[in-house]
Amino acid sequence: MDDAAGTTTSSSSSTFGNYPLFCAIVAFTIAQLIKFFTAWYKERIWDPKQLIGSGGMPSSHSATVTALATAVGFREGFGGPLFATALVLAIIVMYDATGVRLQAGRQAEVLNQIVIELPAEHPLSDSRPLRELLGHTPPQVIAGGLLGIVTASIGFLIKHV
Repeated sequence: MDDAAGTTTSSSSSTFGNYPLFCAIVAFTIAQLIKFFTAWYKERIWDPKQLIGSGGMPSSHSATVTALATAVGFREGFGGPLFATALVLAIIVMYDATGVRLQAGRQAEVLNQIVIELPAEHPLSDSRPLRELLGHTPPQVIAGGLLGIVTASIGFLIKHV
């Protein structure tokens, strides 16, 4: 029993040894870099906020959770309870990104416009604007999901070739 626990601890003690975690981090990083360079290409401005911000194409949240779920499936089997847990988590995160968070972003747009139109003497007229880019459109979530699956698949191939 101690031997098995020791083996598990040593093989997953580093990020590189923990294949699912490593794939999730790589997928997140790739998604954020894509957003960073896409923003530069469109606006010709380097925006470091794109490296950590939410929203945009592709969804880094979707990329992260699908890479995690796919890697867990490859490592533990796609019929096991760990994959089922990771898959349910991924579905919840992606649903939230296109549902609640997307609607919250749209509400923030409307509220920001209302605040802009307030008279200068109104107590809320100089309120800090709300963040509008919170959620994702379905294509952004799908792109992030595909990125996560591809990342974990490439990681699996590299690890097993």
